[in-house]
Amino acid sequence: MDYARIFRDAIDTLHGEQRYRVFLDIERIAGAFPHARAHVDGRARNIIIWCSNDYLGMGQHPEVIAAARQAVGAHGVGAGGTRNISGTNSAIVALEDELADLHGKTDALVFTSGYISNEATIATVGKLLPDCLILSDELNHASMIEGVRRAGCEKAIFRHNDLQHLEELLKRADPDRAKLIVFESVYSMDGDIAPIHAICDLAGRYGAMTYLDEVHAVGMYGPRGGGIAERDAAMARVDIIEGTLAKAFGCLGGYIAADGAIVDAIRSYAAGFIFTTALPPAVAAAAKASVAHLKASNAEREAQQRQAARTKRALAERGIPVISNETHIVPVLVGDPQKAKAASDMLLDRFGLYIQPINFPTVPRGTERLRVTPTPYHSDTLIEELAEALDAVWRTLDLPRTSRTEAAE
Repeated sequence: MDYARIFRDAIDTLHGEQRYRVFLDIERIAGAFPHARAHVDGRARNIIIWCSNDYLGMGQHPEVIAAARQAVGAHGVGAGGTRNISGTNSAIVALEDELADLHGKTDALVFTSGYISNEATIATVGKLLPDCLILSDELNHASMIEGVRRAGCEKAIFRHNDLQHLEELLKRADPDRAKLIVFESVYSMDGDIAPIHAICDLAGRYGAMTYLDEVHAVGMYGPRGGGIAERDAAMARVDIIEGTLAKAFGCLGGYIAADGAIVDAIRSYAAGFIFTTALPPAVAAAAKASVAHLKASNAEREAQQRQAARTKRALAERGIPVISNETHIVPVLVGDPQKAKAASDMLLDRFGLYIQPINFPTVPRGTERLRVTPTPYHSDTLIEELAEALDAVWRTLDLPRTSRTEAAE
């Protein structure tokens, strides 16, 4: 058997479908974000990053950097083991206390990534609940889908944010059957928001648990950065809140927050938690500093929302088609995978602006896009430069535009 050929054919398939991912070698510069250097064909060039998930620039915040440096000096680099075998360091315990407080829960549990926290927790809850039915929003993240799959129990997919469809599925289930509703607060590709209270109402009516992914909302919304559930005063109604330390908090790792028995059960049964090395003390200390800072400071959130709104206006004025939403995500619709890649390449080559194209399967075919994420550090000048560059790209590639009337709507 020609094993190598099998892998070459798999890659050729991605190329043929315009789905092959090209990774840009980026050198982030502390204190200069969103300015960075890109290494292309052995040469370095200055670029502006417009698609980072470091939404608030906390990855370069002086307090966060200082916490990491202090922890490295005091404790070294690695964690030294799994959480069960020498890896439960004091920094990670303090971080979990900080996160439990952020979400108004008694306990929190930190994982090595947001992907793992979703996959491991959903799978474990599904296995522990007898004859569990998992009800999952159709636009849930791949990590949630994988968690549902690994749970091995029956699943029902409800149409995105469709409360009527969700209720229909709940009605069909035995009232005494264990049920888990899994959904996100901010959906990162379109930037829309789930009706958390309404979903919790249905959960209460039909005896279901709720699992809320807040990865694109923690740090960003609510008076202390607790996410959409905090903003909407819904945290106490959600059974399990999942978040990440790698986006608005600017670090690395994922976590869940819930009440004691749930967290203890996940800690005791989830393979993705038990059999992996813990986060190093430096990462945990940096994340704790970031969470603590954003609990007390609204300046970063307010500046980010202001610049996101400014970006949307600047693009709309030029007829650049932005998918409308009320969040910090600025999805620019292209609608063709080849042209999305061409637009991304042109922005980088001609203007030094880095925006990664988003294609299938991350988004449905025909909705390929550029996903722009302004931060507090993207100045008004940088926003105008982006708008002018996108205007030039749209002209060159003859991409469709929205009218001023559509933009105003």
